[in-house]
Amino acid sequence: MASEQLRSELAPTGVLRAGINMANFLLVTGRRDDGGPQGVAPDMASAVAERLGIEVAYVPYETPGQLADDANNGVWDVGLIGAEPARAEHIAFSAAYVEIEATYLVPADSQIQAITDVDQPGVRIAVAARSAYDLYLTRNIQHAELVRVAGLNASYDLFVSDKLDALAGLRPRLISDVEKLPGARLLDGKFTAVQQAIGTPRDREAGAAFLRDFVEEAKAIGLVGQFIERHRVRGLSVAPPA
Repeated sequence: MASEQLRSELAPTGVLRAGINMANFLLVTGRRDDGGPQGVAPDMASAVAERLGIEVAYVPYETPGQLADDANNGVWDVGLIGAEPARAEHIAFSAAYVEIEATYLVPADSQIQAITDVDQPGVRIAVAARSAYDLYLTRNIQHAELVRVAGLNASYDLFVSDKLDALAGLRPRLISDVEKLPGARLLDGKFTAVQQAIGTPRDREAGAAFLRDFVEEAKAIGLVGQFIERHRVRGLSVAPPA
């Protein structure tokens, strides 16, 4: 059982308020009978609360960017989103508990054959704004143009309607998208692996240390793997030890 001091720092209201990114269809796979989120991320938050000996209350967000924006607003105690440097300015993250490959979808007539071919002048990439892979591409794309729009569905629609050269996304989602476009292809490999972690506001140092230890233990004892299996999620893998 966690100490009272730790509980008061990490969950000052007496309940662990867990920020959940509802847009991540791999980590939130459904709704419970009471309307709350169901999936690997909610299960991880619940396991943290159980270790602390308190109840969990889910705080849903439509996008990970909105969740990150609330880091200093006292709305949530732990946030389950991709660990990105831009977010780490205000959020102390654990190491990743799961990883998700990110790659590109290209149309049937594309001359692009490999991920290394994408970052070229004149190439336009559709991307869901402020997603973890958008933040990665923002730091690393040097020649191609990122065309941002809010949301996964909107990025797919933009790619199709504006005849863009590539659609950036998480491989499991792109597997379903490619089936809707005759002749379209997924590029082999990955341009990054989005690392999903648990974070807490940066001023909660003891809480951050607790979360780091909890995540490493959860991976080591197979708890994260059990959650993936329970929800039958394809495309998620347990992250390696930190």
